[in-house]
Amino acid sequence: MIKAKVHLVLAVYPTTLEKDPTISTDTFFAALARFRDRILPAQAQAWLKTPRGMWSVFGAVHLFFLVFAAVLSLRGEAFSDTFIYRSWVDAGFDETRVSGPSPWVYPILALLPMAVAHVFGNGPFLFLWVLMISALNFLAVAKLTSWGRRRSAIPAALWWLGFTALLGWLGFARVDGFTAPVVLIALSIGVAQPFLASFILSAATWMKVWPAAVVLALFTVVRRRVRVVLAGVLATILVVALALSMQSLPKLLDFLLQQGDRGMQLEATFTTPWLWMSVLGLGGARMYMNQGINSMQVDGPGTEVMSVLMQPLLVAAALLVAGLIFWALHTGKRNGGADRTELLLLGALALATAFVVFNKVGSPQFMVWLSPAVAVGLAYGWRAWRVPATLLIGIGVLTFVVYPLFYDALSHNNPVMAAVLTLRNLMLVVLFVWSVRELFLMGRRPSAVPSKHDAGTPAGAKES
Repeated sequence: MIKAKVHLVLAVYPTTLEKDPTISTDTFFAALARFRDRILPAQAQAWLKTPRGMWSVFGAVHLFFLVFAAVLSLRGEAFSDTFIYRSWVDAGFDETRVSGPSPWVYPILALLPMAVAHVFGNGPFLFLWVLMISALNFLAVAKLTSWGRRRSAIPAALWWLGFTALLGWLGFARVDGFTAPVVLIALSIGVAQPFLASFILSAATWMKVWPAAVVLALFTVVRRRVRVVLAGVLATILVVALALSMQSLPKLLDFLLQQGDRGMQLEATFTTPWLWMSVLGLGGARMYMNQGINSMQVDGPGTEVMSVLMQPLLVAAALLVAGLIFWALHTGKRNGGADRTELLLLGALALATAFVVFNKVGSPQFMVWLSPAVAVGLAYGWRAWRVPATLLIGIGVLTFVVYPLFYDALSHNNPVMAAVLTLRNLMLVVLFVWSVRELFLMGRRPSAVPSKHDAGTPAGAKES
């Protein structure tokens, strides 16, 4: 009798985790829709969702950055980190000939676009750098939307273009700007072609480490995991061959060692308590510039211990998320089927966010890492992914306010900017919790098999 009552209560009042999360957000998104309708006529909205509208937005965004880069290049200038990249190429990537951070702080493939951008010398370096990123962004949008033929994916492409424009030079003047479109392309291929997706992601990992998070998600989700491993091995063999040709094999893994002794960066999520200690003048906490790696850091009671703990904490978080993906996959199969593509996208977002949240380095360009999974997720199912898409726009706005607008004020203990950064970091934690929660729900109540509409796209295709 008691057991029957318990079952009746659970049937009438489902647990919080089992409730439809869209119910509590419908009012918010309805208000956003009304605001959009007020500022953008229906005719303009309809035009933006056409291939011509999408490519027009793409052209406008990238033309702006290309013209800006061209003006600076004609004056012999670079911008932001491209100044450092250009000096590295000038020095032949010889760390003994450069001041500041070593070029080998990056994996070896990151040096390739630097060398290509320098093929005509220092003058056009920035323009060629932005041109290469623009070309990769073009391929990413084309793949996401099947060259504009997949109309349902155009809003997702517009979202990604908007986020790219919002972050601006955090993507266009950093190596991260190369990896984001490459990861987006790989996620668009997804579980349909695990070998190709893994090869692309492995190559991107040899440019910047963070795509390894997406490789881990792919490995966990696909049936033929050996293909993921073989693709990674092949990419690594080719990278080793490149290092041999450059006579740089001893430096191949230097990027793993360059970060070991750095402290807690100012913008990192886990630095937030010491940030406020510095702002309030407590415990002798202070902000300082680490000239060796060109990074603003915070020092205070316990920061040395925390900086040592961050690396194992990051590894533990990644392994726990990977375990949750594996659990969700197999529990979902026992419950009648699991959507491997949705698991890949959620897992990629959760792991990429973990790489940001549990990182003692909190550089603003890290926000670029979070956009590929959300963009492909929006193309796969707009309604299900509108929460992280909205969160990420908010994160992007706050990041832009912190850097480049008011970073100087933040680094001089401005409490308002400290509050802005704290809110940004809190939103990152919320995004991580959202993605982990969705993975849990996938295991409890797996998504339906992709519809015919989605099944025709690379993201929704079955694994080959």
